[in-house]
Amino acid sequence: MPKNCSVVKTVFVRDRLLLRGKRKMPSAPLTDAHGTDIIRLNENGRGGGVMNERNAGIERIKYIGAVLLYGTIGTFLRFVNLPSELVALGRGVIGSLFILLWLAVRRKKPDGGAIRRNGTWLLLSGICLGLNWIFLFAAYVKTTVAVASLCNYMAPVIVILLAPVLLREKLNRKKLPCILAALVGIVLVSGVWGSGGADPVGVSLGLCAALCFAGIVVCNRKIEGISSLDKAVVQLAVSALTILPYAIFRNLSAELNPDGRSVLIVLLLGAVHTGFAYCLYFSGMGSLPVQTVAILGYLEPVVSVLCSAFFLKESLSVSGWIGAVLILTAAAVSELIPEPGEEK
Repeated sequence: MPKNCSVVKTVFVRDRLLLRGKRKMPSAPLTDAHGTDIIRLNENGRGGGVMNERNAGIERIKYIGAVLLYGTIGTFLRFVNLPSELVALGRGVIGSLFILLWLAVRRKKPDGGAIRRNGTWLLLSGICLGLNWIFLFAAYVKTTVAVASLCNYMAPVIVILLAPVLLREKLNRKKLPCILAALVGIVLVSGVWGSGGADPVGVSLGLCAALCFAGIVVCNRKIEGISSLDKAVVQLAVSALTILPYAIFRNLSAELNPDGRSVLIVLLLGAVHTGFAYCLYFSGMGSLPVQTVAILGYLEPVVSVLCSAFFLKESLSVSGWIGAVLILTAAAVSELIPEPGEEK
């Protein structure tokens, strides 16, 4: 990336501005809703080439499949008879092992040099990921899956607000209405205006998860020259190590009686919803247009809300639905607002 980067693309989408002729690289990395640098993925990964319509459809199916898997995690968690931190720990361990197995089957080895060069930021991003899961999974327990997921998707707004402080980058004033809309949305979702609101502890945990989610994005801003799967396996492993002491502390004297269904779901969440989903995610993302990647990424909270309503009967109130629309619209629209000096 150029040394003179001055504006972080905090909201995860930008036109594809890969080098063509004398066109300049965007002033800041383009990341998707999970903080993955899409432009670097196209440079370093398998994507970026010209595809026929059939291949494009296959890649889109892969990516959507991964996003749909992510969106059902909260619903599956409801059927697990284990503390949420143990489920998060299992997800990190099993997910990282699955990706290592995936790389071994494809006869690829993690790039130790790239991992060492990015060691500090990989470590910090992995810690943020572990904390994000701790808070998010606890929020799933304390409030509805829909509310927890929507709180977690306040991360784009948090990144916009933190960028001037942490990254010394100017706040794009055109995004202020999006920030305001998202803040109004979270107030409506939380139910503080009116009766029957969401659990305040659950909302607080969800917002803490969003803060950690934003931390992942900021850390990923600093990571470069490493493949997405190498980055993922390190971050998952570090997240598991982050969760481990907390899980031990919380369950040191607890009597755990997991049933077969709970064990099966934990294995499913680790192998399928994390390891396999990550592989689908990066495989599909690498060859798709960046705006397609970012916009389709917002299927995840939509799926979470719908699954919460239809399978768990945890429907939002009317004000909650309005808040959900405000949050997701604000996040998506803010990604389409170009930075100053950026080509359209």
